[in-house]
Amino acid sequence: MKKDLMDILACPVCKGDLTLNVVEENKEEVISGTLYCPVCKEHYPIDEGIPNLLPADLRN
Repeated sequence: MKKDLMDILACPVCKGDLTLNVVEENKEEVISGTLYCPVCKEHYPIDEGIPNLLPADLRN
């Protein structure tokens, strides 16, 4: 996931701003980490550079 996507990504539930927590990155993108919504208190995983913005009960 490119960091500049943070300008357009929003929480799929409340449409609020998300906070990026990086676990692994390279020069071009975030490889793993989470996107966090402080309003909903929900974490959305980033795995292999792809953010998963599905609700927790639909992720598996």
